[in-house]
Amino acid sequence: MLYADAALEKIIEENQLILTVYSQYLNHTPRFLTSELVENLAKECEISNHEAFLALFGAALGLDCAESREHRRLEQIYLRAGISCQDPDVYRGNEYYKTIKFPSVRKGNWEMKHGSYAPYEPFVRTHPVLTKELREIPQIGYFEEEFPFPAILEDGVEWMTVTPNEIETMKEPIQRARGRVLTLGLGLGYFAFCASQKEEVTEVTVIEQDGNVISLVREHLLPQFPHREKIRIVQADAFDFLERTNLSGQFDYLFSDLWHDASDGLEMYIRIKKLLQKHPTLPRDYWIEPSLLSALRNLVYEKLTEQGDALQKLGKPMADFLSDDFLRQLEPELKE
Repeated sequence: MLYADAALEKIIEENQLILTVYSQYLNHTPRFLTSELVENLAKECEISNHEAFLALFGAALGLDCAESREHRRLEQIYLRAGISCQDPDVYRGNEYYKTIKFPSVRKGNWEMKHGSYAPYEPFVRTHPVLTKELREIPQIGYFEEEFPFPAILEDGVEWMTVTPNEIETMKEPIQRARGRVLTLGLGLGYFAFCASQKEEVTEVTVIEQDGNVISLVREHLLPQFPHREKIRIVQADAFDFLERTNLSGQFDYLFSDLWHDASDGLEMYIRIKKLLQKHPTLPRDYWIEPSLLSALRNLVYEKLTEQGDALQKLGKPMADFLSDDFLRQLEPELKE
């Protein structure tokens, strides 16, 4: 049978372990650590606030680094390599943040307001780092002070934001945008704002399904965009639009941002890639693609371990089937 070698199997297990405990913390107790806890420990132990945060965060995740060599190893590989204190001024200096003023308004079941990160509240900062051994190291940030950010909520649930995560994970797509740009998903208009600022971008067409979101952006945000004349918002279902529209000759670049995170995005990501097979030369990017590939990697790994007998004939190590390059080629062929 074709099994992962012991080292790869252990790495995959550790990746999944860290992702699970991070998700539990971020989703259920993100403000467990307070300034008082962190700064008191730093003072008592005469260590930096960052060292105190790492110690407390590791303990909150269930790591006993004082007694367990294995836990200390995981802390070194994942926490110390992936967690960093962020300078809020770096993000406050973002052109979108400096330009756009956000009112507190409601439209239907959608509400525009400010959210915030509390001091020492960890958040996913950018794409995970994938090593050549296929270890995935989540990149987590935190601030030492409260950090407000704009958000749109649906029925009280935060759905669209412009946080450091959006700023970091959209840098490369914004850099590659040129000519006539098509973007799937409006959000708070961050991508459209940044793309329209570029001289090499002549127009930005945004496909958004929800009329209330469009109204909020058109009424309260779009008038503040310096290059709003470049932006056209079309109310439509993105999948229907791709099915009935010949993109060739109409657009020079496509950016897709329809999902909230990898948990709801993988299925849509695969579906869009299948629809775009008829436009192989159109440059495109997908928001948080590395995280989507990570979710797919876990699914493929499970399937590979189940189908070892059939795969043995291929004569390749399992790691070859888990690389980002292989996964990008695989998605359009997936049936489930």
